[in-house]
Amino acid sequence: MSGPKTQIMLVDDHAMMRHGITLLVNMEPDMEVCAEAGDGTEALTLLKKNGRVDIVLLDITLKTVPGFEVIKSMHLLLPALPVLFVSMHDEDAYAERALQVGGRGYVSKQEPGAVLITAIREVLKGNIYLSKKMHAKLLRKISAGYSEPEQLINTLTLSEFEVFHLIGTGHSSQEIARLLNRSVKTIETHRFNIRTKLNLKDGADLIRYATQWNLDELRKSMS
Repeated sequence: MSGPKTQIMLVDDHAMMRHGITLLVNMEPDMEVCAEAGDGTEALTLLKKNGRVDIVLLDITLKTVPGFEVIKSMHLLLPALPVLFVSMHDEDAYAERALQVGGRGYVSKQEPGAVLITAIREVLKGNIYLSKKMHAKLLRKISAGYSEPEQLINTLTLSEFEVFHLIGTGHSSQEIARLLNRSVKTIETHRFNIRTKLNLKDGADLIRYATQWNLDELRKSMS
């Protein structure tokens, strides 16, 4: 007789994405999705009711609280709970921060389903999962040390970094507010704080800096 299946919680604000991942996971003979949540608050409520969760698959961008904040509350509740980030965001920009907040790995939603299953199994073994490309990039960073611009970027909060990245990909404050489900006023506050931390004099400087940073990250990922 086989043992109990691995219990997996999905946290993603897109119902169709949850449905697709559930079908994928439930095809594995030793795994099953035991709970689904559309936002962080719902996920925490379910975790309090059901302590029998072996791993959480967590999106970064949720409708209310970002996934990078949700994981902190999850680990206050269940410190040993492994969390694997599954996101549409660029791995080069977000994977490192996912690890910094306590994630055990990062998988892009653009990857084949087999990659997600492999990542789940690696995390359950106690390992960290990143793509080979991202793993090599982090090793190069550690070996070479962080440059001054990277040190400044690391002073941004997770929400500020999210806004900074979207500025660099050409989005306006209105577009960012819609994408992150926040008010334009909140985005403008983030922009001001980012300029202050990065010692930039105005909005035009911020756009140039963020755009150049994204281009540099893209070149590094292709090297």
